[in-house]
Amino acid sequence: MGKASKAKRDGSSRQQRIAAQRAAARRTEIRNRILIASGSVVVVIAIVLAFVLVKVNSGGSKSSSTATAGSITGTALAGVVKDTTTVPPGTLDTVAGGTASAFPKAISGSALTSNGKPEVLYMGAEYCPFCAAERWPMVVALSRFGTFKNLGTTRSSSSDEFPSTATWTFYKSSYTSKYLTFSSVEMETNKLASGGQSYTALQTPTKAQNALLAKYDAPPYVSSADAGSIPFVDFGNKYLISGASYSPQVLQGKSWSQIATALKTPSSPIAKAVDGTANYITASICQLTGNQPASACTPAVKALEKKL
Repeated sequence: MGKASKAKRDGSSRQQRIAAQRAAARRTEIRNRILIASGSVVVVIAIVLAFVLVKVNSGGSKSSSTATAGSITGTALAGVVKDTTTVPPGTLDTVAGGTASAFPKAISGSALTSNGKPEVLYMGAEYCPFCAAERWPMVVALSRFGTFKNLGTTRSSSSDEFPSTATWTFYKSSYTSKYLTFSSVEMETNKLASGGQSYTALQTPTKAQNALLAKYDAPPYVSSADAGSIPFVDFGNKYLISGASYSPQVLQGKSWSQIATALKTPSSPIAKAVDGTANYITASICQLTGNQPASACTPAVKALEKKL
């Protein structure tokens, strides 16, 4: 009986040990599963946070209407920039004044200069359809004297006349030239501010820029009806553009690529309007630079100088 009881006790002890080992193994397995699951959750959270950060950063870069729906980037943007900034001189000469319905007006005042060079000052807004139209010939013309960087695309307001006109924005762009200085102020975006009565402010003009706008964008330089119009372009206090030089209607329904491509076809309505205006702008700048460079101030352009 003693040996039997001992064997029984030994058997019971072995079973208890085995049961304890199995329980420990199950606890270990459960703990490992929890750790794996927890690690997976951490990874998922990390991935989600990464996407959120990318979204936030992307949103930050799109705070300007430069990146509104329908704008173009990458290769497409590079192609449009190239087509717009390299319109062949022969094409421009063929168009001459084209169908530009207005051209720069002569004004008088102390020479407007910056960094020892004549200054061209543009003041406008991204919502403005007339600014949208005028930026195209400005980019074409200024590219004959220097180089733009970081040009962005945008559209005029969708609720103004000539809605959603495809255009450029000078906001965050830069321009370098040995012949002149170009200064630009995009005063508002194309997004309505809270309340819907005005557009969101973008860039604030300096006191000197506001003074030029107040002086030259008013009678006797412009009519009372046109006073305060934008775009406002001051060519060294020698010539002035107030309002668009042609109707934005010619650009309606066109994409950036379609407009840029048409600039190289002299017979197209877009080339006649945009290139023609660009030639008048070029003529104004040539008056400031002493007709330099010759590649820009061609005989066809010089002929337009006489009309200014």
